[in-house]
Amino acid sequence: MQEAGDPVVKLQENLDYVFKHPDLLYLALTHPSYAHEHPEEGGEEYHNQRLEFLGDAVLDFLVAAWLYKEYKDFSEGPLTRLRATLVRTSTLARLANELGVGDALRLGHGEAESGGHKRPANLCDALEAVVGALYLDGGLDIVWNRLEPWFAQESEMILQSATYVDAKSYFQEWAQAEHNITPRYQIIGEMGPDHAKTFIAQVLLDGQQVGEGQGSSKRAAEQAAARYALEHLVEEPV
Repeated sequence: MQEAGDPVVKLQENLDYVFKHPDLLYLALTHPSYAHEHPEEGGEEYHNQRLEFLGDAVLDFLVAAWLYKEYKDFSEGPLTRLRATLVRTSTLARLANELGVGDALRLGHGEAESGGHKRPANLCDALEAVVGALYLDGGLDIVWNRLEPWFAQESEMILQSATYVDAKSYFQEWAQAEHNITPRYQIIGEMGPDHAKTFIAQVLLDGQQVGEGQGSSKRAAEQAAARYALEHLVEEPV
């Protein structure tokens, strides 16, 4: 029986939703390391990776559909970048923290001892699994009714940030502050006919490639490469 102090109860309170099938929620919160150490609870395959797969697709669809309706003057490029920022690991890990997913995670002993309850990858995966469980238990409307206010606030914060508009400038500031290096860009290829070319750019730090991107102009490709580098090198990029 669940008690008031149970983190799973708290998670449902934060979601403002009580699962009709609580086993779905417990499965979403079960890390593979826990399943490996407790095969008696359902076997070593009784973990959240299948629900994570489903939740990832559900989130991608719901966020894309919402952005399409909400930002009618945005073309495909800005919509794609904004969706990618909203559903990347660091963003979803932050949402997971706010909901209390980390406290409710079921981890194996070693994973828990090494800080697994706070690891962004674990939090992101579990959040996606919870979304998958929520979809199966209540449907798409239930999922988005619970998550829309958070994503709406997050998208406004992203759009108000200059780093979203000019990834090159932000990455240069970070690289100079952290490594005393100025990033260098190079166009490594182009595709398509003359009237609709796609350029491919790389960004390098001290001669090492740290990002690659494509765009309809050389500048757009360089921005995409910088944005890739930000998402993979900077702990909390915007």
